[in-house]
Amino acid sequence: MSHRPRSGLAAVSSALLAMSRHLEVRDVLKTIVASARELLDAQYAALGVPDDHGGFAQFVVDGVSDEQWKAIGPLPRQHGILAAMLHESRPERLADVRKDPRFEGWPAAHPEMSDFLGLPIRDGDEIIGALFLANKNCPKLEGRCGFTEEDEELLSILAQHAAIALTNARLYERSRELTIAEERSRLAHELHDAVSQKLFSLRLTAQAATALVDRDPARAKGELHQVARLAAEAADELRAAVVELRPAALDEDGLVATLRNQVQVLDRAHSARVTFTSTGFRALPAAQEEALLRVAQEALHNALRHAGAERVDVTLGRRAFGAVLRVTDDGSGFDPRSVRRAGRHLGLVSMRDRASGVGGRLTVESAPGKGTVIEMEVPGG
Repeated sequence: MSHRPRSGLAAVSSALLAMSRHLEVRDVLKTIVASARELLDAQYAALGVPDDHGGFAQFVVDGVSDEQWKAIGPLPRQHGILAAMLHESRPERLADVRKDPRFEGWPAAHPEMSDFLGLPIRDGDEIIGALFLANKNCPKLEGRCGFTEEDEELLSILAQHAAIALTNARLYERSRELTIAEERSRLAHELHDAVSQKLFSLRLTAQAATALVDRDPARAKGELHQVARLAAEAADELRAAVVELRPAALDEDGLVATLRNQVQVLDRAHSARVTFTSTGFRALPAAQEEALLRVAQEALHNALRHAGAERVDVTLGRRAFGAVLRVTDDGSGFDPRSVRRAGRHLGLVSMRDRASGVGGRLTVESAPGKGTVIEMEVPGG
């Protein structure tokens, strides 16, 4: 590879340092894509992480606006040039991707692309992603455009470091999941002990009140007030358990059964009426189903713990080739344009991040005193 000027080497160094700074997988993917696009002066860049169903668990783009991305529609499938990189494990450098016999077209809203450079991201023998660029920006004086062999070698170096950064981020997230699981286990024991103690006290106090009813009604009344207080505390402990200990039953039971079970538990634990309805839903890749579950849990938490809702309805249905989740409550509501409560604000940010992380879209409809409707739509796998 020919030597690039110092500014080029500085750009490579900057890109590698940027990738190493992030621990969240989504952040690493965004940084890789942005770094590759800037480094090779391309108009568009994208990175797809394949799933086991012929689609992509995650797909990140750079150079495409949010409006364009929404108009394009569902995430791409593993076909054409993308499939070649993923399954045949070789770089693809094309003068015009549209003239390649494997090209299968793209949606109407998709930007026009011509020159193309793509490489698989490998972790040993495993292909963990595909990184590709399109439409190289060339100075007019050069009289030509298109990616060069030098570009391919440079992107190959970036892809190798991207594999390391992505693997490290996955290991970090897995470690964090294990830590959370251990914390939940500890919390479960603490809640069990706390609730057991309160229920034991509740039983003794009720027995004392029963013994005092005839001979000392005033003291019996005091004991019954204590019973009510202990019952309320026990109920609070159980509600905390429902919020904090979210069952990891998604892999075994699927999204519909997992959501139905959690809604039933919440309906029993809270005075509010909580319902769940599912119509026409078809199983999606794991990443999409997990995102839908987490958004539903966050929305339920907000409705029951912050909005004081008396009724919360959760619906899950099919939309085109994907799915749509709606959580509707009759609680206090809020102004989405000027959220003042930090907890709710952070919850909305988290939900939007989860939706965009799987190529989906989150919408929030609410007003003070008018309840809230949270809808999340995700494409199919």
